[in-house]
Amino acid sequence: MSKKYINSKEVESALPTAYSHAVRAGNTIYVAGQIAFDKNGKVVGKGDIEAQATQVFENIKAILKEEGATMDDIVKFNVYWTDIKNRPGFHKVRAKYFKPGKLPASTGVIVKGLIDPDLLLEVECVAVVD
Repeated sequence: MSKKYINSKEVESALPTAYSHAVRAGNTIYVAGQIAFDKNGKVVGKGDIEAQATQVFENIKAILKEEGATMDDIVKFNVYWTDIKNRPGFHKVRAKYFKPGKLPASTGVIVKGLIDPDLLLEVECVAVVD
């Protein structure tokens, strides 16, 4: 099976040679963990889980778009929060990106920290396209 390495110009990559935004293998797209960085590598929404979750989902949308995929194609995602108190705000934003009753399988994990101390979450996902 061939693999395609995906990097979107719409998403910042602080270490462009260190990882790919996503890898497509067959009809499956594996999206690397996305954080609330804008295109210039600046943290969006310091202290604001809703702003950060929105940036994360917009980054994921841009990456999926590179392969003609959408948020509806996501079948699994993992979210890493630095504080469980941010979970309700995340879920509020998530509801804007996924249809009721059609949520991907998901895992939530509380972590001690992320790559930048101002980041409140990171999301990685898997999408399947026809």
